[in-house]
Amino acid sequence: MISRNEVIETNKMIEHENLDVRTITMGISLLNCVHSDIDVLCDNIYKRITERAKDLVKTGEEIARDFGVPIVNKRISVTPIALVGGNACKSPADFVKIAETLDKAAEEVGVNFLGGYSALVSKGMTEADKNLILSIPEALANTKRICASVNVGSTKTGIDMDAVRLMGRVIKKTAEYTADEDSIGCAKLVVLCNAPDDNPFMAGAFHGVTEADEIINVGVSGPGVVKTAIEKVRGQNFEVLCETIKKTAFKITRVGQLVAQEASKRLGVPFGIIDLSLAPTPAVGDSVAEILEEIGLECVGAPGTTAALAMLNDQVKKGGVMASSYVGGLSGAFIPVSEDQGMIDAVNAGNLCIEKLEAMTCVCSVGLDMIAVAGDTPASTISGVIADEAAIGMVNQKTTAVRIIPVCGKKVGESVEFGGLLGSAPIMPVNKCSCEKFVSREGRIPAPIHSFKN
Repeated sequence: MISRNEVIETNKMIEHENLDVRTITMGISLLNCVHSDIDVLCDNIYKRITERAKDLVKTGEEIARDFGVPIVNKRISVTPIALVGGNACKSPADFVKIAETLDKAAEEVGVNFLGGYSALVSKGMTEADKNLILSIPEALANTKRICASVNVGSTKTGIDMDAVRLMGRVIKKTAEYTADEDSIGCAKLVVLCNAPDDNPFMAGAFHGVTEADEIINVGVSGPGVVKTAIEKVRGQNFEVLCETIKKTAFKITRVGQLVAQEASKRLGVPFGIIDLSLAPTPAVGDSVAEILEEIGLECVGAPGTTAALAMLNDQVKKGGVMASSYVGGLSGAFIPVSEDQGMIDAVNAGNLCIEKLEAMTCVCSVGLDMIAVAGDTPASTISGVIADEAAIGMVNQKTTAVRIIPVCGKKVGESVEFGGLLGSAPIMPVNKCSCEKFVSREGRIPAPIHSFKN
């Protein structure tokens, strides 16, 4: 039974503390669309998505109106397209045709993003995987709503360094293909290690092959709510601080649980998971960096930042799993630079660098996210950054990711404006020492010893 005080408290979180349901994401399996003829395959995909997701946006808007909970995005994730298109696609151009079909279907049903233009290559690449990866620059340049992801490693398999090397080049080419839009194509492309099958957040969302035909996954976000809560216990001990974060995360997750169950019922689609990720926005007061500063740091990047983030992430997860039996996806704290005003301020003040962000990724939800670098950054350096993040994920049995944007024509000290939720980003310096010989080695980095548990 929900008490009157809980209703009032939730309304306050929505109205004054930026609490929202960041996304309702419908996962749709496309395995039954497979066909050897590319035109038939595209027709099958279009019909499948437009039939299954025709009421997704309308239902999300109705729930938001009925319950007074802002639902910012309605999205779709699909089966990794490298698997779906393997029989029909003989070249990268064939995969681009599928991307354009997906974009057309996403526009028809009204969602803002569709994820799953993906390949899973943690142990090696098939011909279809390679063709999809090579198609990514053109696919993202030709579409507005498509998000691409490539999983290059896992704790069980190690890291496919051939894929890592290729992704450095693909990211550079994607930047060039969308140079007239400040290389924004790279903002819709993420390279992962240990990618989860049920992540509702873009750009890494895809519908895993272990999932049902359709599923509803909901992502909830509330950095502003957490910051407001811990302001009330300023100066108190860690036990009080941790309990406050945990109880706040519980309340946020319950809102997501309500929305997810209602969306599941109205759409007739099974409920999958709640992803409780503190995903910031450029809005004032909606910042993970400001939470860390409220905990006691003068500025993000100061000594103690990684410890504070580890504690925050752990308490968020503990509160979330008490509120829902099906917490999944990533669930923790995101630390994107361009989407978090506090992070941007820390970079501009010289207090936060890529190396410190990399250390923070050891204990947060994802990894190096929405990092803008100079357009002349070598592809091998980008591959080296990807390899470092994949190694952190592999060894620590967690998801890590890299969403890096080499902005064509921009240099360190300048900034780039992406707009909307993507925000703006300072161009960050990267280490000038070369790793060309390292990333040019062929093959795989083996899985760590603790991966062998059978």
